[in-house]
Amino acid sequence: MSGTPSRVFHRLPNEPMPTAVAGDGCYIIDAEGKRYIDASGGAAVSCLGHSHPAVRKTMHEQIDKLAFAYSGFFTTEPLEQLADYLIDNAPDGLERVFFVSGGSEALESAIKIARQYFVEIGQKQRTKLIARRQSYHGNTLGALSLGGNMARRELYQPLLSENAHHIAPCYAYRHQHHDETEEEYGLRAANELEAKIIELGPDTVAAFACEPVVGATAGVVPAVPGYLKRVREICDKYGVLLIFDEVMCGMGRTGYLYACEEDGVAPDLLCIAKGLGAGYQPIGAMLVSGKICKAIDEGSGAFMHGHTYMGHTLASATAMTVQKVIRDDNLLENVRTRGEQLRAALQERFGNHHHVGDIRGRGLFVGIELVADRATKQTFDPKLGLHNKIRLKAMEEGLMCYPGAGTVDGRNGVHILLAPPFIIDESHIAEIVEKLDRTLTSVLAEAKQVA
Repeated sequence: MSGTPSRVFHRLPNEPMPTAVAGDGCYIIDAEGKRYIDASGGAAVSCLGHSHPAVRKTMHEQIDKLAFAYSGFFTTEPLEQLADYLIDNAPDGLERVFFVSGGSEALESAIKIARQYFVEIGQKQRTKLIARRQSYHGNTLGALSLGGNMARRELYQPLLSENAHHIAPCYAYRHQHHDETEEEYGLRAANELEAKIIELGPDTVAAFACEPVVGATAGVVPAVPGYLKRVREICDKYGVLLIFDEVMCGMGRTGYLYACEEDGVAPDLLCIAKGLGAGYQPIGAMLVSGKICKAIDEGSGAFMHGHTYMGHTLASATAMTVQKVIRDDNLLENVRTRGEQLRAALQERFGNHHHVGDIRGRGLFVGIELVADRATKQTFDPKLGLHNKIRLKAMEEGLMCYPGAGTVDGRNGVHILLAPPFIIDESHIAEIVEKLDRTLTSVLAEAKQVA
């Protein structure tokens, strides 16, 4: 910890932080030489860990040739290669890629292209968007309007679009009835979308957006079997575009390159970031279906949107190497294998814990929902600030995890998100579980004393 006040306007400006100086595989090292196991990949970003030799080599070589060429004037070989790779492996119907610098830009682009598509085909009245409560789709005003993260929206509510509407999440731990199967619950949850479309007017709705596996807002909540297929049917029935936000859950995080592969559903627009470049460079992308591209090609001929750094040359080359490493090192298989091992280890250690309500996830994308009472699912008092205490105590233990608050409804509920690098082995799993156990034991004991 530095004793000199930082001139960087950090998100938590009054909280001193250690200074990171080096990376070593699954670890980050601070200026004091302390090692932190990166059990959350930062914010589910660092899927290859830190200082990967192949990625570093690519970055050096690309800088020596060309770091940046403005995409308004040029395309580049790295850009074209990355686009080919993403589309060759994409769900059916997705034909082109629009590159940006991060997840919020990707979702902002999806909102805009959805609007333009309907203008191009003569349905200008379609201006409304639907998403889900307890979702997160980015921090730009358009993406924030789309998202259902109440805590993040509250301050900016007067600035947000009134064209965004929200339905219930697909959140089995909290909303599945005792007499329902997962499939029955999924059908009921999906049908709320149809009801909302009818309520708003079917010819006024442009798109529905959701995360196939909800990330930081609700703590890794996968769609139950059949939910996304029913959503796809509803969207097709009413001519509504389907947007999948895979910024956090995509690019191998669940054990599939695209998370929706596991559900067997293809969207009209698919947004990715985070694991695309693994944190080595800022990059995101929006994958676009052929029917949308065709409407623009045969209409105005131009997508009325853009950013200075879209298609950044160095970022594209870096991301291509990240994806090659994942493919060539068979890391998706490791994600599935280690993910099962991690969830099993967490279940063994915390499965009967009085304050652990649910352990869930797919691949190396795991959520742990904490409760004041396991039997009733009662949440902790938000005033305790457990998520911040867990984060700080975990850092003391040399563990990076990603706790969140407002899990249930934007105010109540606490969870911990784990998203370690795809390169972890069994020893890393043991270390994560052990350090998390010490963290929770300490923080929850303190919470009982306060209560």
